[in-house]
Amino acid sequence: MSWRELLPPWLVIVAGLTGIVLLCVSTKDVPIAPLRTKYGIVLDAGPSHTILFIYQWTTTKANKTGVIKECSSCTVQGPEILNYSDSPQKVGKSLDTCLNWAQSKIPAEQHSQTPLYLGATTSIRQLNFSHPTLSDDLLAALTVALKSSPFDFQGVQILSSPDKEAFNWVAVNYILENFFKYDWRGQMVPSENGMAGVLSIGGTSTQLTSKVERNQIPKEGVRLQLYGQTHTVYTHHCPCHGTDQLRSRLLSMLIQEKGSAKTVPNPCWPLSYSQEAQWNSVHTGPCTVSDDTLDIPNPDQVFNVTGTSNPSACVRLVQRLLNSSSSCSFLNNFPKSAAKPLQTRFLVISEAMDFLRKTTSSSDLGQAVNKLCEMSVKELVKETQTSLDALADYCIASVFIFHLSTKGYVFDFNQSVEAAFQIGDTSSVWTLGYLLNLTNTIPQDSPSFLKGIDPGVWSLLLILFVVLLTGSFMRISYRVMVKENSFSNRNSSVFDDN
Repeated sequence: MSWRELLPPWLVIVAGLTGIVLLCVSTKDVPIAPLRTKYGIVLDAGPSHTILFIYQWTTTKANKTGVIKECSSCTVQGPEILNYSDSPQKVGKSLDTCLNWAQSKIPAEQHSQTPLYLGATTSIRQLNFSHPTLSDDLLAALTVALKSSPFDFQGVQILSSPDKEAFNWVAVNYILENFFKYDWRGQMVPSENGMAGVLSIGGTSTQLTSKVERNQIPKEGVRLQLYGQTHTVYTHHCPCHGTDQLRSRLLSMLIQEKGSAKTVPNPCWPLSYSQEAQWNSVHTGPCTVSDDTLDIPNPDQVFNVTGTSNPSACVRLVQRLLNSSSSCSFLNNFPKSAAKPLQTRFLVISEAMDFLRKTTSSSDLGQAVNKLCEMSVKELVKETQTSLDALADYCIASVFIFHLSTKGYVFDFNQSVEAAFQIGDTSSVWTLGYLLNLTNTIPQDSPSFLKGIDPGVWSLLLILFVVLLTGSFMRISYRVMVKENSFSNRNSSVFDDN
């Protein structure tokens, strides 16, 4: 039995017409986003050390901005970049260990496609103002070293203070899922959270960064395009109100008030902690102010400052110190400031706040500050590996934050930047925001395409094929049965004749 007998001409006609229909049905290109992981490297040339950060993300973007998921870091061994001013050629060599570490973390085939950035902050910025030639030599040596790496070096940028704080703001709101969030299906949806402000407390100064309304944009505002929206961020800079400067100013005030006494009690230091302080060392720089009504000690005179762990007395001292300050514009409420923020919730970037959050169970900021300022040296040391000299100033910093809260600011005591980043160095939060902003300029890989048809047409064609196949099977089965019956009848006739 030949195929011509099993497949009658009308089935061939139907199959041909079906093929023509398939060729005529309109199709569309359906993109398939590549899931290949991309990497980016940011070097933070900070005031105390340099840290290399590796970030990774998939090539899929959300409204032109990348979605960064993980990071790891390597701290460059040796002094800060500024200390290589006398021998700039050595600064590039100091990066070798971390660059080699980065090569082991990133697949070799991705090295040439991994963008590498270096952002210089406070120390290099100041050197650039005071000694631009030295700054240029250091940055040139860094450029030579980074260009010789297998990564795609994109250049060195000296970040202004407003830019750095704006990137801090981006990173914090990204971690808090204020730009977008994931629903129960794992898909990105717009976030209903408002944008949080950021209070960043450094060693010499403090910054308060927030989003401002469009009709109140100061000239110093930083405009950012992220996830399809425009954000204008403004930073209130508060010089002389960093942890180190608050400490020096407070000691200066205490020493002057005690006159000729050699031993000076400090209610903001833990009980049994003491340190010798030379008047010239605590009363130096543009931030110190003398009380002309009191005697000014000899520059070389040394005082023994001893902690007394007295929270209420410390609060009163810090409030006196801050109320006498005129250099900090945001110690007053925002309506009196140049720009009014859109939100009332602020997250604090401070080692003291992270310590406070970990060691106190109270959700009330005032109670937590009191508990911290009552701790002894033994209690402080057992909670962390931080040096005692740094721990001694946590009370002053936390009282400063508490003082701001009495001015009308709402600080999010339950959120931790350090826990969110898990990198142990909250001074480098800006690197994530920096790279997020740069992903707008990093090209996205071209997706591959598949031909697709509408679901309704697909269903119709599926039904047509099912009917065609069923009809063909039934037709073939019928022809086979007829053929077998005919063959059986002929055989029966032969036997009957015999």
